[in-house]
Amino acid sequence: MARIPSTKIKSIAARETDSVSPPVAPARTKTKSAAIIALLKSKRGATIQDLMQATHWQAHSIRGFLAGSLSKRHGLAVTSVKLEGKERRYRVE
Repeated sequence: MARIPSTKIKSIAARETDSVSPPVAPARTKTKSAAIIALLKSKRGATIQDLMQATHWQAHSIRGFLAGSLSKRHGLAVTSVKLEGKERRYRVE
């Protein structure tokens, strides 16, 4: 078995790392998911009612999206705060 010169190995490795990565599609901005994320990133956060008005989804759909899709697909952590006498507010930081 013939030995491959080290210069040949380096050139093969360089070719493999110089490959162009596939283009990444830009994030869609006019989706219901984007609307929810924008509301959650606001300074005050958003209530379930705010999110329902923005998306026309029902409350259980909003909660499911917050619990599942945001953490699994988008990698975002949602925090919620319930102040005494006020509605629960959700935020993404």
